Amino acid sequence: MTVVALRQVFNEVLMEIAPQHPELVVLTSDSRGSAALSPFAQTYPKQFIEVGIAEQNIVGIASGLASCGYTPFVFSPACFLSMRAIEQIKVDVAYSGTNVKLIGISGGVSYGTLGMSHHSLQDIAVTRAIPGLQVVLPSDRFEVRKLVDALLTDRHGTYVRIGRNPVRDVYADDNFAFEIGKAVRLRQGEDVTLVSTGEMVRLALDVWERLAHEGISATVLNMHTLKPFDRNAILAEVNKTRLFVTLEEHSIHGGLGGAVAEVLSQECPKPLLILGIPDEPAVTGSQQEILAHYGLTPEGVTNTVLGRMKRL
Repeated sequence: MTVVALRQVFNEVLMEIAPQHPELVVLTSDSRGSAALSPFAQTYPKQFIEVGIAEQNIVGIASGLASCGYTPFVFSPACFLSMRAIEQIKVDVAYSGTNVKLIGISGGVSYGTLGMSHHSLQDIAVTRAIPGLQVVLPSDRFEVRKLVDALLTDRHGTYVRIGRNPVRDVYADDNFAFEIGKAVRLRQGEDVTLVSTGEMVRLALDVWERLAHEGISATVLNMHTLKPFDRNAILAEVNKTRLFVTLEEHSIHGGLGGAVAEVLSQECPKPLLILGIPDEPAVTGSQQEILAHYGLTPEGVTNTVLGRMKRL
């Protein structure tokens, strides 16, 4: 099983496709190192723009480039891109309908010890509330490649969130269908439905295995797209499951859990357990230490799910 940081995969894919796509332009906000884009910048300097620490400006520049026929990929820390530039994302990208791909790097708590100023735990809630903006969180290297292929032909403004640290594969290979807005069922069960997104999908698979050892049959849904949200994927499980559980490296307010709750509350109420970061500034530590603090580990999630199922 390969372990690789998704930012490195983005660089590899963009390096591969740049010669065939002269309209492709990569922009960074003094983050080529953080985004692992130094090789791209050195190899394709005419398709690379360093804007500096100016998140509002980078979105405006990218929108202008898109209006001239270019396909800009903006790489910037998720904590700053989704907060400092939210007005430009709302107006210049979403409202104006420009083909800008916003890549929020080092998402969630992957900046770890840099603390709450660098944690992005509200970005999904904010971006998915903007009309006309797609929101996608790939889970592994195979999904990143599929996503980039899709983004090259998709003309919608899109916010993509990836982490900073290496992640394990979710898929065994690239032999699977990927479509923006369509969830992927990775496992089928009858007792509980684990709904996860981004780099937390691997955690859901680990929990699935532990639950199986406890005699609990679980479905695992990879909701790589938070907007447009695949309501049908959730509704298809309503009559097959006793409990929905959402897993996300995000605040428990307004993210994946909120999206699932919106569907269930309007269509068919069902018990729902939302697991993520509680309503507080996240503690400081390594990414794994922070997740463990909040029980977002295979053992922690399994125990929480088992405890909740006893009360059904």
